[in-house]
Amino acid sequence: MGVFFCSFTRMKNNTSLIEAIKYRRSVRVYDAEKEIDTAIVKKCLQQATLAPNSSNMQLWEFHQITSKNILKKIAKACLGQSAATTAKQLVVIVVRKDLWKQRATSNLTNLKNTFGEKQKSEYSSREKFALNYYEKLMPFVYWDFFGIFGWLKYIISWFTGLFKPTYRQLRNSDMRIVAHKSAGLAAQTFMLSMAAEKYDTCPMEGIDSLRIKKILNLPHRSEINMVISCGIRKPEGIYGERYRIPFENIHKIW
Repeated sequence: MGVFFCSFTRMKNNTSLIEAIKYRRSVRVYDAEKEIDTAIVKKCLQQATLAPNSSNMQLWEFHQITSKNILKKIAKACLGQSAATTAKQLVVIVVRKDLWKQRATSNLTNLKNTFGEKQKSEYSSREKFALNYYEKLMPFVYWDFFGIFGWLKYIISWFTGLFKPTYRQLRNSDMRIVAHKSAGLAAQTFMLSMAAEKYDTCPMEGIDSLRIKKILNLPHRSEINMVISCGIRKPEGIYGERYRIPFENIHKIW
């Protein structure tokens, strides 16, 4: 993450991280006469893959929409919001919890390549832990059967938790939340990367996710996390000064 942070804060436009955070607003109207570079949006999505995520499982996909025909269809599925209808491009953040086996295997292969060819007995305790994490723990956490095994794992963890601290988010619904949180972190990283380029975005959850899945021909078990519109802001695209609840009302220090 250090390399990413340094490169992020030394962009060609000299935008610092704090400046990007302050520049980012949810823009509802984009300038129809100002285009954005598809390659830059793609670069920002590549930077989004560096976002922290649960167990490095990377259960996400980023669908960059540039086709005018598909833009029109998805804008309609975004309930006709001006943030979608005036956007130059759209990015659909998709959660792929259904790919957990492939992603766990990919992590396992990467670790074996990193550690080098060895007999099992030659691995250090740290290396064995890392390998077991993806070979045994991830299948235990993610595998389920119509929600039944998830509830069984939850009950076991509940009883275990009576005697010692234990991980409790083991139901299918819990793992969905985990995957969506990771996708949300990637989405925020993408929007800050766009802000560093002086490109604007707006995350949208008021969408018809089923229609969007059909438009993009996504698998049944995939889920839409959010749709992010992209473009260059018009003055009226920002509805007013940013408002936040007073910090002292939400900050608790112990």
